[in-house]
Amino acid sequence: MADFTPTLYLKDKCPFCFKVRIALVEAGLFDKVNVREFVPGDDEEAAIRETLAPHFEKVTFPAAEVAPGKFVADSDGITAQLLATVGKKPEDMTALGAYLRGPFASIMTLYKENSELKKQLA
Repeated sequence: MADFTPTLYLKDKCPFCFKVRIALVEAGLFDKVNVREFVPGDDEEAAIRETLAPHFEKVTFPAAEVAPGKFVADSDGITAQLLATVGKKPEDMTALGAYLRGPFASIMTLYKENSELKKQLA
């Protein structure tokens, strides 16, 4: 289907959603996808979750319809599939790599530390 445009579902302040955004902007693809964004708790969130629910056991973000009826809910999978449409790979993206090695790595370290502390307190 040549007329198909992928749809990307993004949650505000989500580091995984931001990772996908960086990759698509850097590859010049961000304006070639439909983007549906929401702030947790807003009216758009319920509509997006309702749209995605039939396609996933558990709705997580980011999510995307990358081909007609083909949904993916994994930032690495979304990035790889959409970049492949223009012959690019995530490892070729300079800004994406900087984000992954810098802020994203720090966020993930803090997340893991926080999870461990919560387990110890429980």
